[in-house]
Amino acid sequence: MGLKIEYIEGQTPLDEDEKEGLRIPVIATRGELDEFEQQNIEQAIQWSMKGSFRPDVVFSENFIRRVHEKMYGDTWMWAGEFRKTNKNIGVDKWQIAVELKALLDDAKFWVTNNTYPPDEIAIRFKHRLVAIHCFPNGNGRHSRLMADIIIDKIFKLPVFTWGTTDLARQGDARANYLAAIKAADMGDIKPLLKFARV
Repeated sequence: MGLKIEYIEGQTPLDEDEKEGLRIPVIATRGELDEFEQQNIEQAIQWSMKGSFRPDVVFSENFIRRVHEKMYGDTWMWAGEFRKTNKNIGVDKWQIAVELKALLDDAKFWVTNNTYPPDEIAIRFKHRLVAIHCFPNGNGRHSRLMADIIIDKIFKLPVFTWGTTDLARQGDARANYLAAIKAADMGDIKPLLKFARV
């Protein structure tokens, strides 16, 4: 029968080959998939809270991949691997590594030179990371966890609240989040900064 997924606004559809990477063949619905992924994500959050990560570790391709693998490795075989197809969002698949390196280099510069306040560094990083869209799926949740790791481990500040709700579900919080992302796409980072601390 195969996995049937209904997507909501802002979610990246999976290709059939990517759906084949599902580690738990009994999953048949979006709700079941969300439940398995959420368990995996919670384990990744616990792992990130225990770790002590320096900026040179956090701002590396290996760490970006490792966080995604920790978040989705129990659910998807392709967790931590860059996408091999183009999506409705993100850079061309061949540009992922180049664009990610540019972002990582920029972030190291921002931290070293105090280019922006801590929240803004983490949120600018999150925004550019999700715009690159490194992975077949889970980019939004991955970029939010990366922002939390940056603000917690590098700046020793509280993690973001992200509207204090599940942004993977349709609703006002998700609509506000997507509006803030679109504003950031147009060069206005302030709504996303505000939403992150709501």
